[in-house]
Amino acid sequence: MRERPVRPWQKPVWHAVFAFSLGALVLLKDLAPLEAPAAIPVSVWPHVLVLAGMCALMLLRLRAPVPAMVAGWPLLAADVAMGLTLPVVLVASEHLYAAVLYGSRRASRTIAAAVGLLIVSIIVIAVVHGWDMRTTTDLLLKACALPLVPVWWGMNLRQQRESAEAERARADDLTRIAALDRDAAVHAERASMARDLHDVIAGHLSAIAIQSEALLTLPDGHPRTRTVLRSVRENSVDALAEMRAMIGLLRADDDVSERTAPARLRELDRLIRSARASGLDVRVDAEHPPELPAAVDLSAFRIVQEALTNAVKHAPGSRAEVSVSHGGGTLVVEVTDDGTGAVPNPSGTGLITMTERAQAVGGVLVAGPCARGWRVRAELPVEDE
Repeated sequence: MRERPVRPWQKPVWHAVFAFSLGALVLLKDLAPLEAPAAIPVSVWPHVLVLAGMCALMLLRLRAPVPAMVAGWPLLAADVAMGLTLPVVLVASEHLYAAVLYGSRRASRTIAAAVGLLIVSIIVIAVVHGWDMRTTTDLLLKACALPLVPVWWGMNLRQQRESAEAERARADDLTRIAALDRDAAVHAERASMARDLHDVIAGHLSAIAIQSEALLTLPDGHPRTRTVLRSVRENSVDALAEMRAMIGLLRADDDVSERTAPARLRELDRLIRSARASGLDVRVDAEHPPELPAAVDLSAFRIVQEALTNAVKHAPGSRAEVSVSHGGGTLVVEVTDDGTGAVPNPSGTGLITMTERAQAVGGVLVAGPCARGWRVRAELPVEDE
């Protein structure tokens, strides 16, 4: 954050020049004595020199306010010895104010405590010695009012400044948190889009590519030709529908959750037909689970879809088994193949998206080699929507 520029009249040198000019004028006009002069008459010029020293120390009011205040005490004592004058008292008050406002928090509290102790001490002495109210009040005004006012003023301004800085820091923190939230939301949305593109569109296109390649190897008039062509068309239509739905979701500004029904396990037969048309021998052992939460149903469907796609790509012509069971508040989805083809990359996009989908609904997914070949097993918790 850019700091506010310091204007010329806010710099210590201008404070010192103004204080010395005005104070010297008051001294030379003989308007400055606050108490009876010393027993031996003193010229006005020593007072002017004391004032000049006090004003010179004002140059340190921002960088070293507490040392400047302490260095001014001997000059103040000298002025008291010669007969206390108003300009010196005002400059000493300015040093006290600067020490409270610009000094460390510990120094500020120490000065305030010292002034408070001074006031209490005078009151205690007055009570012990039995001074009358007039004498006590006069002493309090002379000895306490002048240091009390700059300390009180400096403490208030310091508190306001610290409160403003705290509010500014809080606003900066909220801005950073909002930016992080936006970045997290964008990242989550991009990850979701990447999963959908990989699991849905890429899955359909992979099936089309594999089935087309298989079709080219079939002789003319083969009985499987129409089955494969029908599956290619079905995958093409599904990919086009999914793409249009995704484009509609991205372009819409309102709630479009009801415009597109998410894929569910009840459409599992469509995946099985496509996998079989791609040359995979699939056996299904799937219970018809009760009505599932939409997120769990969609995740289970996409996991089966991606697992079958991986089996078709990495173990073509193998036998696969799809198992779906439900019990104990958990939906278990398992896809196993006995192929001996290339082992899927554990850090590949397919396994990552399946794991993310399982974790998104609070479940776990395990994928790896097994006794038969390769197995993908997902356990998804089922709760009421």
